[in-house]
Amino acid sequence: MKKSFLILLITIPIVFSGCNKNEGNVNYKSNSKPLLQNAFIKLPLGTVKPSGWLKSQLEAQASGLTGNLDDFWPDLVNSSWRGGEGEAWERGPYYLDGLIPLAYLLNDEKLINKSKIWIEKIITSSRDTGWYGPAKNKDRWPLAVANKVLMQYYEATNDIRALDVLKKYFHYLHDSKPNWPDKDWRGVRAMENAVTGYWLFRQTGEPWILETIESIQKNSSDWTSYYENFPWDSAAVTDKKIPLDWKEKGLTAHVVNNAMAIKYPGLWYQQSMDERFKNAALNGIKKYDLNHGQVGGRFSGDEHLSGKSPDRGTELCSVVEYMFSLEELYEILGQNSLADKLELLTYNALPGTTTPDMWSHQYDQQSNQVIVSGVKREWTSNGDFSNIYGLMPNFACCLANMHQGWPKFVESMWMATNDNGLALVAYGPSVVKAKVGKGRNVTITEETDYPFNGSVKLTISTEMPVRFPIDLRIPGWADSTSVIYNGRTVKVKGGSDYKISEKWKNGDIIRIEIPMELRTEKRYNNSVSLLRGPLYFSLRIDKEYKSVKINYDNFNYKGSTDWEIYPKSAWNFGILIDKGNIKRGIKVVENPFGKYPFSDKGDMIWSADSSRYVSINQDAPVVITARGIKIPEWILKNNSADIPPMSPVKPLGDPEIITLVPYGCAKLRITEFPVMDIVMMEDIMKAGRK
Repeated sequence: MKKSFLILLITIPIVFSGCNKNEGNVNYKSNSKPLLQNAFIKLPLGTVKPSGWLKSQLEAQASGLTGNLDDFWPDLVNSSWRGGEGEAWERGPYYLDGLIPLAYLLNDEKLINKSKIWIEKIITSSRDTGWYGPAKNKDRWPLAVANKVLMQYYEATNDIRALDVLKKYFHYLHDSKPNWPDKDWRGVRAMENAVTGYWLFRQTGEPWILETIESIQKNSSDWTSYYENFPWDSAAVTDKKIPLDWKEKGLTAHVVNNAMAIKYPGLWYQQSMDERFKNAALNGIKKYDLNHGQVGGRFSGDEHLSGKSPDRGTELCSVVEYMFSLEELYEILGQNSLADKLELLTYNALPGTTTPDMWSHQYDQQSNQVIVSGVKREWTSNGDFSNIYGLMPNFACCLANMHQGWPKFVESMWMATNDNGLALVAYGPSVVKAKVGKGRNVTITEETDYPFNGSVKLTISTEMPVRFPIDLRIPGWADSTSVIYNGRTVKVKGGSDYKISEKWKNGDIIRIEIPMELRTEKRYNNSVSLLRGPLYFSLRIDKEYKSVKINYDNFNYKGSTDWEIYPKSAWNFGILIDKGNIKRGIKVVENPFGKYPFSDKGDMIWSADSSRYVSINQDAPVVITARGIKIPEWILKNNSADIPPMSPVKPLGDPEIITLVPYGCAKLRITEFPVMDIVMMEDIMKAGRK
């Protein structure tokens, strides 16, 4: 695999915009020549902070595995990256790639001090050659992750030593012969170095850095051609042609490699300015959806790409890496569809694969997940325990790598614009403190319960009036979004950007009302999934948690537990949907929620106060009731819900009221529902009345 070589509607002062063409931002370092100017500019770590329920979510992460893992997991306790004699490869850097942003986003002194123990060892490990890290590591791959760690640490602290380590290492890569074999992780993931490389060029402007990236691009795996001639389509799945191994060809079907690599052509587009690379990234996403797409914005891979059936799994590592790839691509390309998918992943797939207290995670999640247990399933190449919620249910990579998901999402919720303003990229409660205009400091506080409802309030704080633009991304599904400010109300079409250029004064408010209309999505065997806003909804299945011992030591440290979850109510329901009136027979209720927003009653939560697990008796933030009918012939197959019967399904029973909750709240779930033949149902009911 070696390489060969928004519609604008302008009013005054309102602009619909898909890209920025001004000379550049004077407050934040963006691409300079010879690079292409990006659509937006990521803000330094700490500029955007979580608030409201989102802060509670990060605090749960800090109280869960992320904040405790290096206190008891031997691979981190004894890590060579922190001066021990243990693991010296990717696990330490993976962990820090989430710990560093979490610590500084929460201003958590304990986590900051914990992270500094690691950082000091890493910085002082830098050699004259430019190589750094544990002496016994000879592989470039973990350094690609460690580069991102040092990048984030520098943004949070301005510790010049971190920048110096990165410059020395990129000099090492520049002066060394290319060594990026396709059969090794460092080769298939080589362009991960470009994330830090382009950032380093923005910091220093030194042209040899771009020479280094060009060398990597030309001498590593050809992901651009891969996306142009995508080999692992639905026919390859059906014919069982996807190689389920970790050899050269099999690595191209590995789900995490794909989640990382989707951004690589987009990264190179900044330097090549060739539309081919931009198109490869965007079309690659479409090919994932077409051939392997799953609900929640993800694509399947258990451990290799595995098709669209809802019994297929998706590895947690691929979810967080796909999120990061979309964040990078949005900064470069500014296409709203990328942020739409980012929200789907963040608000569905990410919480759906962890317990609400974030003490346990799955290796593989399923769309139709009706039992969680350590038994054999039809994974392509994963182990029997991959589906349980636990400490290390399969390979340990996800235990090390899962931590980046929420913090990096928060970092990317707001970005700077090339015309010295700010862009609201992804909705959720947050506070951004940034420079705008000609260096003026402003704070924008975003108050919202999004994604659980669509009301958003932005409050601007500034010492004196200042003119700057605010770009609002309007989700593609959100037609007729209302934007209210300064006595104006404007209706905005879904999928557009809405730019407001005003002279803002302290206390100014922008209200955004995003319509949360119900909609359906066609899925496997003509089944349907129900959505409201960016949330998928799943059947609530009564459940029983069972703490188990599996094939490793979970150490019984605080809340570290391995859970099997068993159903206590029927799951084999088809849904009655009136395509002409989706709201018919459906009721939506929004509920108050506490510190664990992605939970539902019956979930087990670790109580630090009592040092035991307690059961939640609180409804999910949004509960939907609908009508369903049991399908007796729809049963388990190989310990998973069998594929949904082809829809429409002939109704053989009486309608029942079924309850749906957000996918991320449902640890047991049906999300791809067979559709009951409503016409036949009504005919049967009419005949019965006669």
